[in-house]
Amino acid sequence: MKERGYSKAQRNTLKGLVTRLGGRFSQSMGINLSMGDKSEVFKWFLASILFGARISETIAINTYREFERMGILSPEAILDTGWNGLVEILDRGGYVRYDFKTATKLLNVCRSLMDEYGGDLNVLHSMAEDEQDLEERLKALGKGIGDVTVNIFLREMRGIWKKAEPLPPELVIMAAKNTGIIPEEIKDKKEIHRLLMEKWNSEGMKMKDFPDLEAALLKLGKDFCRRKVCERCPLKEGCMGKRRS
Repeated sequence: MKERGYSKAQRNTLKGLVTRLGGRFSQSMGINLSMGDKSEVFKWFLASILFGARISETIAINTYREFERMGILSPEAILDTGWNGLVEILDRGGYVRYDFKTATKLLNVCRSLMDEYGGDLNVLHSMAEDEQDLEERLKALGKGIGDVTVNIFLREMRGIWKKAEPLPPELVIMAAKNTGIIPEEIKDKKEIHRLLMEKWNSEGMKMKDFPDLEAALLKLGKDFCRRKVCERCPLKEGCMGKRRS
């Protein structure tokens, strides 16, 4: 029996997706966003800034671990550390290519966050008028906070912040279409997002865990679909993209 045009095989692909590829990055890094605690939210924002550069996931995580090891996980601590100290931390994490620029970015962002929102990203969210204003306020914190960083950050704030409703990036869409979760002919991102949420809900999944699906699709798109390494893909038996290529 089909459900809203999806075959049984396609439904099974979705059920196994998160298990095979893993869910939220924040959870895997030991960041607990569930209660919206301002310190945990800032930790994820810091990690999102590190993920936002054109650098490997491993280096971004290693660099975050250096900040964690040094106990520099708040805007106040980053400002107290200063530019030279931040460069040293970034270098130890392997963030050498972007160390100078990122140190400057972190200082500017944290200074703006302290001056405009008392160092609390939850205050920024409460002051935002809507989803678009939320994204613009985040980007206005400092040069270098762009669409990629904001999308990474807000994707895992979905369900925690009411106004966190980012649309899926291209890698998520690619993976969703390759696995047949979303029909190829649908182009509108809002419609794709709606269908993904509907599909997740129809399989009995909790909406608060929807970011797990988004993260899994992102990993699939980034590590397999974009690189066209279908033979190594954990979902190759359900992939539509291989048949189209």
